[in-house]
Amino acid sequence: MPKRPKGRERLIVAVDVPDLDGARRLLDLLGEEVDWFKVGLELYTAVGPRAVELLVEARKRVFLDLKFHDIPNTVAGAARSAARLGVAMFNVHAHGGPTMMRAAAEAVAGLGENDRPLVIGVTVLTSLDQTGLEEIGVSRPLEGQVLAMAALTHRAGLDGVVASPREASAVKASEGPGFLTVTPGVRPAWGGGGPGGGGHGSDGVSGDDQKRVLTPGEAVRAGSDYLVVGRPITAAADPRKAAGLIIEEIVAAEKAAGEGRP
Repeated sequence: MPKRPKGRERLIVAVDVPDLDGARRLLDLLGEEVDWFKVGLELYTAVGPRAVELLVEARKRVFLDLKFHDIPNTVAGAARSAARLGVAMFNVHAHGGPTMMRAAAEAVAGLGENDRPLVIGVTVLTSLDQTGLEEIGVSRPLEGQVLAMAALTHRAGLDGVVASPREASAVKASEGPGFLTVTPGVRPAWGGGGPGGGGHGSDGVSGDDQKRVLTPGEAVRAGSDYLVVGRPITAAADPRKAAGLIIEEIVAAEKAAGEGRP
């Protein structure tokens, strides 16, 4: 069973920038505050494995957010490649089915405890609401779909799921406290691109595409293990201060829930 994170270990900063120079700037700004960084499609498509190597060489933990979704053999190969890069976590789409997910988990199962990345399944994108889900042909209520995908992911042997913080407590109740929840759609109450930011939506841009959101404190209280935050930190006038404020809110929520370190 994977260890549940505490305090600053819960925060994953999304490095959603178009080039390696931008990633270096964020690493320089946030390296003292942040342990985890997420490399997603924008940066990986631009510079490939160099993005991961930059962060791993700085002794940071990397969540590779490429949402593998292909035939089982291809996904297994991608899982092995991700592990060789030294990532600490990667994800697959739960809608790829149990055989595909098992292939990903089995591809890295033989690695030592310190080398095996966490493997998590994407349930329902946080940009989707009930209407969006129905438009792609899923008639089940949104939370029910998340829970169904979480159960499928758990049975396939994965470590947890990606879901919105609004479903985290239901996932924990269904699958148990040791099943990890990784939650994008986390927006601090101050929003606006962070302390000193201005004019943007709560993700730092106008027209926020996240539909199911909570604040960092609310997400922790709901059962989120890892909180993925992007532009409220990276678009802030002072990204380090923004990250610090979010970590403070996480720690305060842990203490209020009796989750602080002994």
